[in-house]
Amino acid sequence: MDLYFAAASPFVRKVMVVLHETGQLADVNVIDSVQTPLAPNPANKNPLGKIPSLTRPEGPALYDSRVICRYLADRAGADLIPPARQWEVQTLEATGDGIMDAGVLMVYEHRFRPAELQYGAYVDGQWAKIARALDALEERWISHLSGPLDLGQISVGCALGYLDFRHHDRGWRDGRDALARWFERFGARPSMQETRPV
Repeated sequence: MDLYFAAASPFVRKVMVVLHETGQLADVNVIDSVQTPLAPNPANKNPLGKIPSLTRPEGPALYDSRVICRYLADRAGADLIPPARQWEVQTLEATGDGIMDAGVLMVYEHRFRPAELQYGAYVDGQWAKIARALDALEERWISHLSGPLDLGQISVGCALGYLDFRHHDRGWRDGRDALARWFERFGARPSMQETRPV
């Protein structure tokens, strides 16, 4: 299988963590596929021009980290979306993915829009979404986050790692002590250490 990859992408990191946690890293050929919204990589098999995408021998390429992670979990027989908790796990995963989305859009606003066209209120609006999601994690999800490993935890862990990587000056830990403590523990997992962006 070929995984189209960029080390800085939190969505790619999510897939890489699943590969590590399910023991499938050796089954994947990682292809560096740095691209932007303005310059997609033509080799990428995702017609939307986004990463990650995963080619596989038994069918068309898979894309969107949620789809790829489910495929890899199923392939490995890993119970990363336990049926008894599936709606909670998927909601938590959507929360983590939403934080990643907003964080990436903040970066894109500064990186790809000319300075005279950048819209500060848009960036602040994206951070407001992130802040609300972080507050929800602190107030509602710590017990779940502290339970057995699932895709929701992986998504949130990668989202918080991305905030440290790209938005560390925003101080996401302020007033969220329980979430910060959880991330300190979760971030120490070998799968998280091995996939840290540099």
